[in-house]
Amino acid sequence: MAAGNSNVTTDQLALLALRDRRINSEPREILAKNWSITSSVCDWIGVTFGSRHHRVTVLNISNMNLTGTLPPQLGNLSFLVSLNISRNNFHGELPGELVHLRRLRYLDFGINNLGGELPSCFMGSIPPSISNMSNLETLLLSFNFIEGTVPIEFQNLHNLKNLLIEYNQLSGPLPLHVFNLSSLEIISFMHNSLSGILPDDVCQRLQKLTWLSLQYNNLIGRIPSTVSQCSLLRYLALSENRLSGPIPMGIANLTMLEELYLESNNLTGAIPNEIGNLTMLTILSFGDNKLIDRYVFAPNDKVLIA
Repeated sequence: MAAGNSNVTTDQLALLALRDRRINSEPREILAKNWSITSSVCDWIGVTFGSRHHRVTVLNISNMNLTGTLPPQLGNLSFLVSLNISRNNFHGELPGELVHLRRLRYLDFGINNLGGELPSCFMGSIPPSISNMSNLETLLLSFNFIEGTVPIEFQNLHNLKNLLIEYNQLSGPLPLHVFNLSSLEIISFMHNSLSGILPDDVCQRLQKLTWLSLQYNNLIGRIPSTVSQCSLLRYLALSENRLSGPIPMGIANLTMLEELYLESNNLTGAIPNEIGNLTMLTILSFGDNKLIDRYVFAPNDKVLIA
């Protein structure tokens, strides 16, 4: 019993540190009023308490208009499975202590850029030690000011299913090691400054991939023919890069494809007529390239061709 009380105190202190780390009082004072030492952590808003170990397992304080930085004490919530602080005004660097959250499966720090006089976003680079979160399944870091590269250590996140680092300032070569994670279902690096080429074996290990979004970067080279091996793809967006060469015939084998964005590149040659046989396709965009054909015919009258 004493050990249990000690654990509750550890979790309580971590959450109180988060509450007190706010630079300005939250307009609605939700945490200030609800997260009180006079009440049980089990009753705190946004907190889910596990019945087995009597520890905090879920923390969801998204969309509360909170402002401030993240305290290192968050790393003491060692039984945390899900952490969502998205849609707030948090800023500063990600505390390195978060890597101690070994049970974490879902991590959402997205959309912390809501304006105001304070810097309203996360900044700095992604710490390589984040790969210690070996159970992580979802990592959302979109709409921040994260810079640098995607650490090579990401290749150790063997359970990762959803990786979205959109609208940031990532630079350097496209992180090819990410394409070796066979568990991935969604990859999105859209709106960054990544460069380099798509790997020739881009889909060799990504048999579960349904969503690939790499638009608005600085990618060059050809679209690999092996993209056809991502047979479950529903969304493929490579627009607003500097890709060249022909559209690979293999795209016509992506029978599950619903949206295809290839506009604003340097693609050449003819549009494969076989793409018109993709009956699931609802959006198709090829505009602003150097293609011979501008239009293809598709049986699905919902297809938008630009």
